[in-house]
Amino acid sequence: MTEKADTLSFYDRPNVEKSMIPVGGGVPLGMESVFNSQLGIGGVFGSWGQSYSNTALPSFVESRLGTPLSQDDILNLSELGFDYRQHIPVLNTQEHIQLELEVGSRLLRRSLQACGWDASEVAGVLIGMSGPVAGDYLAQITRMAGIPEDALKVSVHKACDGSMGALHLALNPELSKPGQLNVAEHLRGKKVLVGGIEGLSRFTSGAHDKNALQLFGNGMGVIGIVPGETVKFLVGKSFENFDDEGLLAVKMYYPHSRSGESAESLLDVVQDGNHIRVAGLMNEPKNGASIEMAGLMGMVKLFVRTGVQVVEDVYREYQSLMDRIGNSGKSITMGIVHHANFKINTLKAKHLSKLGIEFPMPWLLNDFGNVSAASNIIAFLRKLPEIKLGDHILFDGFGAGTYYDVMAVSMGE
Repeated sequence: MTEKADTLSFYDRPNVEKSMIPVGGGVPLGMESVFNSQLGIGGVFGSWGQSYSNTALPSFVESRLGTPLSQDDILNLSELGFDYRQHIPVLNTQEHIQLELEVGSRLLRRSLQACGWDASEVAGVLIGMSGPVAGDYLAQITRMAGIPEDALKVSVHKACDGSMGALHLALNPELSKPGQLNVAEHLRGKKVLVGGIEGLSRFTSGAHDKNALQLFGNGMGVIGIVPGETVKFLVGKSFENFDDEGLLAVKMYYPHSRSGESAESLLDVVQDGNHIRVAGLMNEPKNGASIEMAGLMGMVKLFVRTGVQVVEDVYREYQSLMDRIGNSGKSITMGIVHHANFKINTLKAKHLSKLGIEFPMPWLLNDFGNVSAASNIIAFLRKLPEIKLGDHILFDGFGAGTYYDVMAVSMGE
């Protein structure tokens, strides 16, 4: 696991384009665009809201809770890999919707510019969101960005695994179930936007969990790819393992049949015209709050053991594939891992090393906090300038529920 580096606030970093969204007295927005001309892949990542350092955060959390924090309540966030995160002020429902529509549509428009694409060329938009601010959020922001009405829209609600679930759907034709549109086959060779948009400051404003209020923040990222060309699927695994203990309970701000506990899958997949909603079953907080955590050790228990097993399965399958095609010397250049917290990712790397599985797993989100489904995309974009044509990248997504999407891909030829 690559060691953490000292960081600035995201807004103070070079190349970040700053603006103000006129909602609730003004909400800061920052975006950074990236393009790798060798790969033909670009995208944009960013955040919105006021940036809070670890020193300033406790007073913000106390204002949200309406009660003081004891010294024991304050997490050592730097040790967990987070030095800053972005939060919004108290807003009403309509202001939340207005703000996130503006955030999402600006992100899509700027991503198109970063890729050098016209909106009319886009065949699909796949976005992971833990708790969408509106049921038709994806349809609204694509319309605002000028993307054609007949483009495929896929919203994926699998907590922190959402963007990786979206990317996996875009690349792996084996994920399709009988009677459903095969998303990967439909999008092969076409221009597609994939990412995660997470307004977690709005989400956690309905929580009284002291850890969640300190760990989570706003984040977003979108990449432009051509499945089968600029990014080629090699091997992957999508895995569900219901969190019976409710170690991370999350309110479902989306419809779900709630039959998944005894069904073959925890996922509802519903298609309405050209919009597909992939909804993951969650344990929900009993008190009606948006999120409730069983503590940091509960998070380790929830994600590490099964997460290591899924990565091992994919890595062994990758090695077998390389052997079969006569490319045994090829290795994974880098792992792009969900940034739950630094200790979880370090422990995963340690367990994988014991299994003889080692590749760089850089920690890259000190200035964001845990931004759920946006984290893999932000991490990928931050490493994109270093990635070379033909590199093999392993994406490792995991989220509450519990959901895992791990895949190895080739960057172009």
